[in-house]
Amino acid sequence: MIKHESIETNAGLLIALTLIVVSIGGLVEIVPLFFINDTVEEVEGVRPYTPLELRGRDVYTREGCYLCHSQMIRPFRDEDLRYGHYSLAAESQYDHPFQWGSKRTGPDLARVGNKYSNEWHVAHLLNPRSVVPQSIMPNYPWLLETDLDYSDVQARMRALKATGVPYSETQEEYDANVERFGKAVADKLDILQAEDNLLAQALANDYDGQRSRITEMDALIAYLQVLGTMVDFSKYNEGYFVEFR
Repeated sequence: MIKHESIETNAGLLIALTLIVVSIGGLVEIVPLFFINDTVEEVEGVRPYTPLELRGRDVYTREGCYLCHSQMIRPFRDEDLRYGHYSLAAESQYDHPFQWGSKRTGPDLARVGNKYSNEWHVAHLLNPRSVVPQSIMPNYPWLLETDLDYSDVQARMRALKATGVPYSETQEEYDANVERFGKAVADKLDILQAEDNLLAQALANDYDGQRSRITEMDALIAYLQVLGTMVDFSKYNEGYFVEFR
């Protein structure tokens, strides 16, 4: 057996062994990328975020929500009982970056969508202890006081489009989205109509309870309410997902 001291004092051997270790680590990270299409589950319903949901996600990351909340349910029975079906790779395919994580100062949010009402979320974000007395989460009153800036939403969608998110700008791209997601969803993914779509969704749902304004609270709640709601798991038996592991 080679002693550790022998490796450290032999520059040539140290370089050779370092290259071997780096090569193995590189292969471990690179090789799976060639098979990524085989590991992303084929499920219906997963789509890119609408303009309003996208801005809400930006608020979520800006406020550091990911530092206390994961969005990754692991395939363990206790997590299934508490949070729901374990997270699928397909559900995060349009996230850049994804919000998985393992830090749970607060509960996992992967399936928080439609679990609570909009009014509950408003109360919770304004003063978490008003609905969860034991909560240590800070208050976020400025979300209700700050008008949402959506002037650059088209630029944000174009940036994500460059990473492969199927937002559309041309008729050909729009038609492809109609075939893939259906017309109703394709309309919401049209970059050229982003501001109109954002306004329409915010006004139709009135997430923050203030119809006269569109606030950062509107956007954040729109994002939270869509988390974990895109896949209808009743359509699949558990054995179906095994083949993608």
